[in-house]
Amino acid sequence: MSPHHVFRRRPGRRMRAAPAVAAAGILVTGLLAVPASAQDTPVPTPTATPGTGALGTVARTAGGARYEPGPCPKTADPVPELEGARCGTLTVPENRAKPNGRTVKLGVAIVPAAAATPKPDPIVWLAGGPGDDAVGEAKLAVDGGLNRDRDLILMSQRGTYSADPALTCANIDEFNARATGLVYDAPSTERVHVQATKACRDKLAARGVDLSAYNDIESSADLADLRKALGLKQWNVFGISYGTHLALVYMRLHPQGIRSVGIDGILPPSTAGSALTWSAAKQGFDGVFKACAEQPACNRRYPDLPATFERLVRRLEARPVTTTVTLPDSRKQVKVVLDGGALVNWMTSATHVAPQVPLALDELAHGKPRRIAEQWAVAKYGPQAVGRLSHGLVYGVFCSEWTPYETEQQALEGGREAFPSFPRSVQAQAPQLTFLRADCDAWNVPAVPRSIRDATRSDIPTLAVSGGFDAQTGAANGPYVARTLPNATVVTVPYEPHVVFATSKCAQDITVSFFETPTAPKTACLKSLKPPRFETGP
Repeated sequence: MSPHHVFRRRPGRRMRAAPAVAAAGILVTGLLAVPASAQDTPVPTPTATPGTGALGTVARTAGGARYEPGPCPKTADPVPELEGARCGTLTVPENRAKPNGRTVKLGVAIVPAAAATPKPDPIVWLAGGPGDDAVGEAKLAVDGGLNRDRDLILMSQRGTYSADPALTCANIDEFNARATGLVYDAPSTERVHVQATKACRDKLAARGVDLSAYNDIESSADLADLRKALGLKQWNVFGISYGTHLALVYMRLHPQGIRSVGIDGILPPSTAGSALTWSAAKQGFDGVFKACAEQPACNRRYPDLPATFERLVRRLEARPVTTTVTLPDSRKQVKVVLDGGALVNWMTSATHVAPQVPLALDELAHGKPRRIAEQWAVAKYGPQAVGRLSHGLVYGVFCSEWTPYETEQQALEGGREAFPSFPRSVQAQAPQLTFLRADCDAWNVPAVPRSIRDATRSDIPTLAVSGGFDAQTGAANGPYVARTLPNATVVTVPYEPHVVFATSKCAQDITVSFFETPTAPKTACLKSLKPPRFETGP
């Protein structure tokens, strides 16, 4: 994680042309740009079904979990799509191995279907991250049409913003902003980085939080309990980014009652880790470079972009560039240091604004770092970057499910295989996961059973969607997970970044049609998609 970057998409944000850039951070940030073509779906006022009550209006206990109707969960920003939603909380054991121990409360919001007569099997939304809050992503799900004829269920994962306790740590987010002015992968940066991680851990542990209980095994059990507590015989699942990781664990451990599963921006639990992020970066970068090469104007203006990019990484790692940028909203000036590692991580995010990439790299090569420096810094200094991400869930997943089952040598080999020309100092810090092993040493939670790395084998109908420019999880993960999912439909949407549901009307239409007919989603719109027109500058 570069400092503390994670696999996520954050709704309502997009990187704009400099200087008014809202940069991404991957997996740090998302840059969830909601496509202009997406239409707001009306949210009707819920009406109770005589004798039973509408979904989410009846208190019910299921095993060790209890659902209670109540006010809608808090959100960091107003979410108009939650007006008229039916809400409550699911109370579950913090650690199911300690049934008489602490409990946690998870916020639940049910957005009614737009149709007067909804289908009986709702769709439950799994957010990215780890650590993003599903309830705050209602707009993204509604704009994509998921509640057209089914109720839409959003539940905050344990530890996230609208859960109790919320395992957020503003000190880490504030460090992430300051770190844009530090050499990205320097030992001195690592020391301060890990200090921020340890301070977060110490704060949460002092509150009595069982940090070992924030992982996919517990979260998938939370989902199973929610379905039962809502009295649902069957539902559908849709996960984005890290939410696909959770979805694949959930359908393996608790397949009962799952009608179909959609996964977008796929992160397989069986291979997740540093080597995979290197592979994903390579795939996304190559997708953008290839699209430029196939566009005559772009190819003439920026020939051999891969070589230019790799040359810049080596040059900046040897001689970092320091500049000052002005934050658009506050007009505050901040220092930005661009070295090789920073450029790789900027590029991982910048595939969300692919038309700018060739021009930005060319400007940097000619001594003009402003565009990249602004995009690298702006999002991390914005209010949306502070106090919203559950770092407790981030490290709960990474440090119990990933690092125990990937050696440091395997992680390094991933970098060498993807980019053999990069300096070793760059190869040693995987994109989005900088200093991960040192962070996990500080976080100090036990590994979950090795079975967490098992491939998911299931005949549940599954839609596996990826973007051709996805540098965060990589389009190859779709065919990979489909090898053990015989009823999977694999779709790669060309010219799109991580989480295509957020940026592509075609992807939204395919997804909605999948939930209507899981064995035969409509994919004809893929034939009409065209590459973006790359900016070529003066």
